[in-house]
Amino acid sequence: MFDAAPQRETLLEVNNIEVIYNHVILVLKGVSLSVPKGGITALLGGNGAGKTTTLKAISNLLHSERGEVTKGSISYRGERIQDMDPASVVKKGIIQVMEGRHCFEHLTIEENLLTGAYTRTDGSAAIRQDLEMVYSYFPRLKERRKSQAGYTSGGEQQMCAMGRALMSRPETILLDEPSMGLAPQLVEQIFEIVKAVNEGEGVTFLLAEQNTNVALRYAHYGYILESGRVVMDGPADALRENPDVKEFYLGMSDQGRKSFRDVRSYRRRKRWLA
Repeated sequence: MFDAAPQRETLLEVNNIEVIYNHVILVLKGVSLSVPKGGITALLGGNGAGKTTTLKAISNLLHSERGEVTKGSISYRGERIQDMDPASVVKKGIIQVMEGRHCFEHLTIEENLLTGAYTRTDGSAAIRQDLEMVYSYFPRLKERRKSQAGYTSGGEQQMCAMGRALMSRPETILLDEPSMGLAPQLVEQIFEIVKAVNEGEGVTFLLAEQNTNVALRYAHYGYILESGRVVMDGPADALRENPDVKEFYLGMSDQGRKSFRDVRSYRRRKRWLA
């Protein structure tokens, strides 16, 4: 199990940020989190909790949606990055895989993957070597490498988006809702690949995910967001056993599995809203 001990280097530090859209809509309300080098950190919560906004604040993609960080700070390796343009953030080694499996539909799978390497300057041989590395983690993509991306399945497009990110040789990947719209067996496959890339290539992951159950089985540490606030955080194994997490996010209680309707109507403990 991942050791969250202090001696592990912290790559990414989000400190008490607030995000406002259109100058009036407060979306994040003092969010803080740390992402250690070489770990898988999960950002959990329901739809509208603020997970995607947090990732876009880090990658600096908020401005395209009329959003901005108005308070707090975001630093990477101790350097403030929140005022950088998105391209500069990518050069620092951070790349975001957007939710929705964004691919260039008219390009083949392999052409999509190669677009991820367009900023690299280490030569075609190194790029071809990394392409084979990506195919080793995503053998399905190698089978479909000549297929037009728009005609591949949702799972294959998700793999393509992740593989394209790997082709940029990132240090940290921000992975947004990798399970969205995928069948359960594909979700497991995607998370197994995340684990393999994390362990095999040393890539650090911060992933936003609604599927708390699967995310906490693969992540090392988790943060739970509700209404733009972090309401709980801790090692993933501790969160899995926490009665509040079981009640609200895993659909379990001491009395056994509960329906979402029961969970939703359950009275929240005051400390969650502090």
